[in-house]
Amino acid sequence: MLGKKLVTAQKRGETRALCLGLGMVACSMMMYFFIGITIVPFYTKSVWTTETMCKVLKANIKDKVLCPEGEGTEDEDIFPYPCLQVWVNLTASGQEVMLYQTEDTLERNPKCSYVPGKSENSKEVKARIEKIASNFKKYQTFPCYYDPGGTQPNVILSRLYPPKGLLFAFLWPTLMFTGGCLIIVLVKISQYVSVLSAWQ
Repeated sequence: MLGKKLVTAQKRGETRALCLGLGMVACSMMMYFFIGITIVPFYTKSVWTTETMCKVLKANIKDKVLCPEGEGTEDEDIFPYPCLQVWVNLTASGQEVMLYQTEDTLERNPKCSYVPGKSENSKEVKARIEKIASNFKKYQTFPCYYDPGGTQPNVILSRLYPPKGLLFAFLWPTLMFTGGCLIIVLVKISQYVSVLSAWQ
């Protein structure tokens, strides 16, 4: 009687462990799919892939502009902010080009190097842009990214999804997938050993 209870408890534990492993594998596949349709397209679409050094030539704050200026913009998302324009000397080619914060900055407003997030406090936005401009004037040389193919003459300060960030995004679903497969394999080995012991 006791042996039957132990076997039943063991089978229940194996079933739960197997369900856990299959659930982890299913969740990891969903995460792979989500990353594949969200992050990967942005990474592959970016042409600013080569890192070089940029030297600041001028950093000016012009009159206020409306943000953003892209198509399909809702009126409630438009707000005025000072337009920071940073021009740098590209070490790789020696050209004078405009610097943008990220790829998204160029899409939102190609006239300005920095586009702030939506904020109701215009004083904070102005102070932040002035601080960014002073930092550019203080740190004259810094790494930046440019398009080696020449389709984009401008440069960006940082990529939204660099290679390290993409690898980090794939790290967690990979660990979950590996853990789920390991649990399934261990359960199958346990079942095989149990059957082999019973047969002997």
